[in-house]
Amino acid sequence: MKILHLSDTHNRHQLLTNLPAADVIVHCGDFTEDGTPKEVLDFLNWFIDLPYKYKIFVTGNHDLCLRGAKDIEDLPDNVFFLQDRGVTIDGITFFGIAYDHSESLIPNDTDIVITHEPPIMILDQSSGRHWGNVPLFKRMMDVKPRYHLFGHAHEGYGTVKQNGIVFSNGAVLDDHYRMCYPPKVFII
Repeated sequence: MKILHLSDTHNRHQLLTNLPAADVIVHCGDFTEDGTPKEVLDFLNWFIDLPYKYKIFVTGNHDLCLRGAKDIEDLPDNVFFLQDRGVTIDGITFFGIAYDHSESLIPNDTDIVITHEPPIMILDQSSGRHWGNVPLFKRMMDVKPRYHLFGHAHEGYGTVKQNGIVFSNGAVLDDHYRMCYPPKVFII
C-alpha cells in the first residue's frame, strides 16, 4: 500500500498539482484558514475529486466549523473523516483524532495514527517553539503504531524513526504560508 501524506494546506490545496500516485491520501488537518463552511466545502470538493482509491482526513486547529462534528453527511464511501474513529483498509488500521481531543481514544492495535498535533519533541518545532503534545507522545510510546502522521508545526516538516515508529510531519507550508514542502509518500 502506498500512502500520500500532507497537512496544513490552509486553503492553498489548489496549488498542489501533479501529486504523486498512491493508494491512500491522508490530510492531517488545517485545510482551512478561518474554518468557515465555505472553506471546508471548497476543500472537500477538491479532496473528493482527487484520483486516489481512499481518502482520509482529520481536523486541525483552524478547521473550526468541524470541531464538534461527529460525521459529515454524504461523503463518498471511499472518503473517511476520522474524527475520533478508525477505519481498516486492506488490513491496515488507521485511527484519527481531532485536534486537541483525547489521545486515550487511540486503540492499542492501530497501525497508523493520524493527528493534527505532533508529539512533544518530535518534528514539533516552529517559530522557535515546540508545539508538541506530551500526552500524545506518551500514548504513541504505549501504542507503538507503525506510523504516526501529523502536521501543525510547519517548520517541523520531516520524517524520523524513533522507538520503531515512523513519525512524519507533512506540513506543506512554511511559517510564512509559502508552499515549499512536498507531500510525503510511504510504502507500507
